Parts: sequence; structure tokens; C-alpha cells
Amino acid sequence: QVQLVESGGALVQPGGSLRLSCAASGSTVGLASMAWYRQAPRKEREMVARVASDGTTNYADSVKGRFIILRDVAKNTLHLQMNSLKPEDTAVYYCNLVNRRGPYWGQGTQVTVSS
Repeated sequence: QVQLVESGGALVQPGGSLRLSCAASGSTVGLASMAWYRQAPRKEREMVARVASDGTTNYADSVKGRFIILRDVAKNTLHLQMNSLKPEDTAVYYCNLVNRRGPYWGQGTQVTVSS
């Protein structure tokens, strides 16, 4: 079993920055990827950024150039550095891990971008 715990969500003004973290515990053997997803009110959950086990990253078009996904292998931690935040980035952000027994999801952390 894998447990994922997100942190770092907050209220931030447009143009601001925020760093989300996801701590993974349990067996991550056979890891395929880790990712951040988000879900805004009345919208479907969407992938924001993903890092594969070989380090390859990909991003949603809406966040390219603004968000950076970082995986700390030694600490089993995933981060999402979010810059130049916009009101449309407001959502609950979820950490996702896929291994040969996955996928696994965290509980989510709220990010609100508003003045």
C-alpha cells in the first residue's frame, strides 16, 4: 500500500507563487510515474504535471512555463512549484502515484488564487 499526503495549499494573490509537496510512504516498488492533478468546482479532474520513473516530465498546456514538477527520490517526495498563478488555477490539487499495484491518490490540498 502507498499513502500520499499533500501540503502547501493556500490562498494566494494573482501573480504569486506557491509550492505544493506530496510525501509518499509505503511500498513504491515498481514506480511508473508521479503526478499532480487538479479539480476545480464543477469541472473534471485534469492532469497538471507528470514525472515518469526515468525523469521525463510533461505538463498541461495551461501551466507550461509557469509550473515545475520536481521529484526528490531520496525523500520520496513530489513537489509542484507554481509561479505566475492565475485565478483559473484555483482548484483542489491531488498527488498521484502509479506503480504496478496503483494508482494511488492523496486527499488533496486547496489552492485559491484571488485578490
